[in-house]
Amino acid sequence: MAVGSGDTSQDRRVRVQGAPVDSFPRLAPEVGRGAVRRITVVGEEILRRPCREVTEFGTPELSRLVDDMFATNQVAEGAGLAANQVDVDLQLFMWDITDEWGVRHVGHLANPVLDEVPAEQRSLVEETEGCLSVPGPTGWCRASTGPSYGAATRTADRW
Repeated sequence: MAVGSGDTSQDRRVRVQGAPVDSFPRLAPEVGRGAVRRITVVGEEILRRPCREVTEFGTPELSRLVDDMFATNQVAEGAGLAANQVDVDLQLFMWDITDEWGVRHVGHLANPVLDEVPAEQRSLVEETEGCLSVPGPTGWCRASTGPSYGAATRTADRW
């Protein structure tokens, strides 16, 4: 999965939580701390219901969940995971992906809220995507570039 995040033609450093860093290991540190969990699959009830907001930040349980999601995503060779894909009904997701310019993006967000982006600021990209909770099939998807959203990290930092 490719994700565009503006013009990165000059700066190809890894982005962690959206900020460029000078160095980053091949495996995100969370992978080494986490345990691999079972990935839920289409048809399971947890994938059909709304997830709860994260209300307690900075807890060992939330940190463990983020670490486990990174480890699970790494083993599954995914681009990212939502918490309900590891059977936890929280509004939390993580990503570790490389965009079309070869820039790696790594991070996690809790309680994301999408904001409306004016039509003149949007463009559509078409790319293949799959879902770890729907094993096997992939397909072409159209998506808007540069979505605008607000969220928090596991320590409640706003992003």
